[in-house]
Amino acid sequence: MTSQARHTLPTHDVVNQPPLRGDSDLWVADPVLQNLLHNFGGRADPVLTYGDILGRAKTRELGREANRHPPELMLFDQGGRRIDEVRFHPAYHQMMQISQAAGYAALAWDGQPGGHTTHAAMVYMASQVEPGHCCPLTMTYAAIPAIEADAHLASIWRPKLSAFDYDGTINPISDKSSATLGMAMTEKQGGSDVRANTTTATRDGDHWRLRGHKWFCSAPMSDGFLTLAQASGGLTCFLVPRWLEGQRNAIHLMRLKDKLGNKANASSEIEYHDALAYQLGDEGSGIRTILEMVHHTRLDTAIAPAGLMRAALTEAHHWVLHRSAFQRRLIDQPLMRAVLADLVLDWEGALTLGLRVAQAFDGTSAEDRAFARIGVALAKFLNNKRCPVVAVEAMEILGGMGYVEDNPLPMIYREASLNGIWEGSGNVICLDILRTLTQEPLAAEVLQAELNAATGADREYDAALKAHRDRWPGIPPETEARWFAERTALLLTASQLLRHAPGPVADGFVATRIAEHSGRIAGSVAGLDTNALLGRLG
Repeated sequence: MTSQARHTLPTHDVVNQPPLRGDSDLWVADPVLQNLLHNFGGRADPVLTYGDILGRAKTRELGREANRHPPELMLFDQGGRRIDEVRFHPAYHQMMQISQAAGYAALAWDGQPGGHTTHAAMVYMASQVEPGHCCPLTMTYAAIPAIEADAHLASIWRPKLSAFDYDGTINPISDKSSATLGMAMTEKQGGSDVRANTTTATRDGDHWRLRGHKWFCSAPMSDGFLTLAQASGGLTCFLVPRWLEGQRNAIHLMRLKDKLGNKANASSEIEYHDALAYQLGDEGSGIRTILEMVHHTRLDTAIAPAGLMRAALTEAHHWVLHRSAFQRRLIDQPLMRAVLADLVLDWEGALTLGLRVAQAFDGTSAEDRAFARIGVALAKFLNNKRCPVVAVEAMEILGGMGYVEDNPLPMIYREASLNGIWEGSGNVICLDILRTLTQEPLAAEVLQAELNAATGADREYDAALKAHRDRWPGIPPETEARWFAERTALLLTASQLLRHAPGPVADGFVATRIAEHSGRIAGSVAGLDTNALLGRLG
């Protein structure tokens, strides 16, 4: 039997402090997720098991330990020989094992229906507990379709990338039970403008040698990387193995990034010193080849903020349920209820849109692919703009305790801006939205069909949709790209909620986000059904 902490202290009694949360099954406690996963064709069984494990207090403590003890760069061994390794706390490896065994990276590719939707639900859950380890797993998930550009490489790498296992040993791919694959694209001089890359590729028999640098290489202990380099035929995609038979590839880790958050995960700067690499895709078609990976990583960056918002609201809700001020529980105070209910709309909207986009990734038609292309960009843009707002409001609900590392909210707050930066920051995404609508007429058609599907359900939604089309009958100018993207994404979210959420949620979202019967600050609302909305938190 566990001994209870002492609440009677020499100078005072500890009262009016919420109890520890203990075990909390992330699946059982989230009926919104349960309903949406069913509606969008996901598979409950793997998510159910994963949610049980992630929700345990022991697992949450693993996540905290992985963040308390960040990775360390080890450039040389004791004798001065170069090793270029990153050492992680054991808790990080345990989190990787839990998620890989559940199928985080592999499940979408096992040939069963609803794989991407189920994967997205796992990303949503993992982001609530320890987001750092999601990075190498997300890139591994996203690399699997990209690796198909070369049948021979796919025959070697795909079985290891899609294994329901984690193997963190330093060995060549042939000696491992599973593998992870990272990405190294950007360079100092170009950033997102990868056409400005200067890393060179020189043919050497049946492979290539790369020389140059990469400004951002996340998860540098991955077993390989997809990277871009200038070959004689232009910018080309390559697979660079981390470990070779009997030796280490000539990849030098220069330093680890001292990041704001995402502490458990290592992000690095690297140099290729004639590193061995294999061509992936056609020479000169590097961007087209690697964009297959980028497209799938964007799905995860679109759904992860919903998980962060859920985690923040869970902490805030637990606090107000068990904390009193001015002779009333916080949960019973009207202003507090209004703030929380308003934040629920952001979270449920993000989750609903994210899973609808994941459903399109599961589809096989041209229409599905077109909606996945435009939908993931819109979801990524909006969800990540709302996430930091929800995180900081949740911190304020706890007051000073929300700013203290004894609870997860500081970690969530540091993480809240990350997914909006990775795989295309706001401006890049908005320009990509305009480019997609210009170059892919089918994307514009399926987007309009999604918006039209909710007409007739709410007069204010219908009026807002008409006003949107009157304001932008065609592609907007670049200066209005953010305004257009925000309104389009909000309407798309409302369209999903009107069809998949109960009235208080859909009506509240339309009133406050679409018809704008509200202020610009969380809780600046009137008329929300706070009982129903707070009930969505479980």
